[in-house]
Amino acid sequence: MNEQTKSQQLIALEDKHGAHNYHPLPVVLERGDGVYVWDVEGKKYYDFLSAYSAVNQGHCHPKIVKALTDQANTLCLTSRAFYNNVLGEFEKFVTEYFGFDKVLPMNSGAEAVETAIKLTRKWGYEKKGIDENEAKIIVCENNFHGRTTTIISFSNDPDARKNFGPYTPGFIKIPYNDIDALEEALKDDNVAGFMAEPIQGEAGVFVPDEGYLAEAKELCKAAGVLFIADEVQTGIARTGRLLATCGNCDCSNGCENKPEIKPDVLILGKAISGGVYPVSAVLANDEIMNVIKPGEHGSTFGGNPIAAKVAIAALEVIRDEKLAENAQALGELFRSEINKLVDESPLVKLVRGKGLLNAIVINDTEDSSTAWDICIKLRDNGLLAKPTHGNIIRFAPPLVMNKEQLLDCVAIIRKTILEFKK
Repeated sequence: MNEQTKSQQLIALEDKHGAHNYHPLPVVLERGDGVYVWDVEGKKYYDFLSAYSAVNQGHCHPKIVKALTDQANTLCLTSRAFYNNVLGEFEKFVTEYFGFDKVLPMNSGAEAVETAIKLTRKWGYEKKGIDENEAKIIVCENNFHGRTTTIISFSNDPDARKNFGPYTPGFIKIPYNDIDALEEALKDDNVAGFMAEPIQGEAGVFVPDEGYLAEAKELCKAAGVLFIADEVQTGIARTGRLLATCGNCDCSNGCENKPEIKPDVLILGKAISGGVYPVSAVLANDEIMNVIKPGEHGSTFGGNPIAAKVAIAALEVIRDEKLAENAQALGELFRSEINKLVDESPLVKLVRGKGLLNAIVINDTEDSSTAWDICIKLRDNGLLAKPTHGNIIRFAPPLVMNKEQLLDCVAIIRKTILEFKK
């Protein structure tokens, strides 16, 4: 019997002792630096997933890591039972950075979505005058906002939903990128909010029509409904703008430059910490956020000193290294180059995306293994990516990538696709 590699041993260890709630690509990573990761055997790869866009600033960015270690050696956690000397600094920084009055810090993206749901409902009862327990939130089909019991209640992903009921009521599902459907749903006076991803990442990097977000915001405003943007994955420069909801505005001064598509409630996570520490946040102005009173929402770890310092450093890196601008330029180059594969290979049906959040649709059925098998070959050739929805491969490298590295990755993808045999 052949002796197992270290990778195989570690995969077997997880398989035996861990819950089987993920299906990872078979590669065991132990080190990361910038756009690269290394496995336990020492093989080097380009990371083209960035921990689902949490590592926009690159792996182990020295400024962010230093912020974490410095604070960890001083004060880690007080809970919110007491004030600490860092949280206010973070709150001032992040609200000014994104142009809102207030922030409610949490830890994970799903927690931030739950926070936004609670905030929206409470605003609906106390400000809009909806009868208690009658508030509704409009959501989009094929969404991905997390996997808590409330969130899966408005998911249409069978893996996320089946055998996890009973489901939480209070949500209206409409097709994504369908203004007419939104307009019709907004006729219900009990609607308190409309929550959407500016680009549906898990659905395969589905980019809505130009103007959809702006029109959606205007319809919500006219109906007295909160427009809630879940930018956990698309936010923090991933799409070539500070926020995907910024459209084509200059984001150097937050969102004030394009107020017609500034969300009423903004949900952030992932890259707000550069992948170094769990941090998420919900931002809104006073007339919305002030409905939350002491004891009505919170988290032991939410807004802890380490998270606060890490988030400040992570956002400074985005600004100082001009990573939104880099994502915009490299994204255009990437799509231009990868689009050539549509003509060169029958495997590539189309390419879509914005900034450095992109995907290729493989010309096969969703239940086929083709996209997975291509990702295995990409791994063998030194690039890590992952399929979504069966026949779609998402490409989202760290935003610190340079042109030379991007073109090297394009060459790897092109070589893999053109040589691929089912």
